[in-house]
Amino acid sequence: MQYKNLGRSGLKVSQLSYGSWVTFGNQLDVKEAKAILQCCRDKGVNFFDNAEVYANGRAEEIMGQAIKELGWKRSDIVVSTKIFWGGPGPNDKGLSRKHILEGTKNCLKRLDMDYVDVLLCHRPDATTPIEETVRAMNYVIDKGWAYYWGTSEWSPQQITEAWGVAQRLDLVGPVVEEPEYNLFSRQRVESEYLHLCSNYGIGLATWSPLASGILTGKYNSGHIPPDSRFALENYKNLATRSLVDDSLRKVEKLKPIAQELGVSLPQLAIAWCAANPDVSTVLTGATKLSQIEENMKAVNVIPLLTPSVMEKIESVVQNKPKRPDSYR
Repeated sequence: MQYKNLGRSGLKVSQLSYGSWVTFGNQLDVKEAKAILQCCRDKGVNFFDNAEVYANGRAEEIMGQAIKELGWKRSDIVVSTKIFWGGPGPNDKGLSRKHILEGTKNCLKRLDMDYVDVLLCHRPDATTPIEETVRAMNYVIDKGWAYYWGTSEWSPQQITEAWGVAQRLDLVGPVVEEPEYNLFSRQRVESEYLHLCSNYGIGLATWSPLASGILTGKYNSGHIPPDSRFALENYKNLATRSLVDDSLRKVEKLKPIAQELGVSLPQLAIAWCAANPDVSTVLTGATKLSQIEENMKAVNVIPLLTPSVMEKIESVVQNKPKRPDSYR
């Protein structure tokens, strides 16, 4: 496993990491989570991601209890969680100072930790001034509840505004953005965020490298495996949107490229994401130890992605975003 700085910060994260979305609390409890997390650690993973909204807080409880029972040294791992959807009340969601402070304390209580390494704003909040959010995130850092802060699915304009506020007030700006990134979702990472990475040193912790499982090759238009996330009641709408014929055809054409390299399609897809120099870490998800074993071998595939191999991949997906004029 290689370790990269999270953007321009001094924090080092494993090139591949583990996210608990969908799995913890929905598919896995503490016993299974312990096995998954330990397998990740054995493969060199040090970065583990969560959010207050995952399984309505249960994901944080499971991760915290599992880490405690495993007896890990806290300084050996990097834990992140995200704030936005904390409950049904009018002040239980969003990025107001009130919810950021109260929500962070609740996250720490569920995780049974004194601090998280990275606290992220899970979505932008159009009803709260960005200055209020930036000040609140800095208060959290000053209190030692988090060491760094970042964003998830914010627009380039919103992140730029946050950095402008931070610079004007001599505060800490966001060091990381968590966007979706895979062979079917590329526009933001490869085009829109370029100036953020160069101007502000923003790191990218990308999620959904397998496009919610489509890039595993296990789906076809008439079959959804019963143990897959698309079979879960809460994710059937996502399946309807994602399992389109064009994407499935491209997956079939990607399989021979993986076979030529002697690797699996998931390994190829994850390695492709990690090969982007602006990506600090790729968040992977898994419910089985065999999936962890499979996914983590992607680190060995990255060196195999020569320019000619990347061209073959591009010829299949045919969706490379146009770069801004100033970055051509």
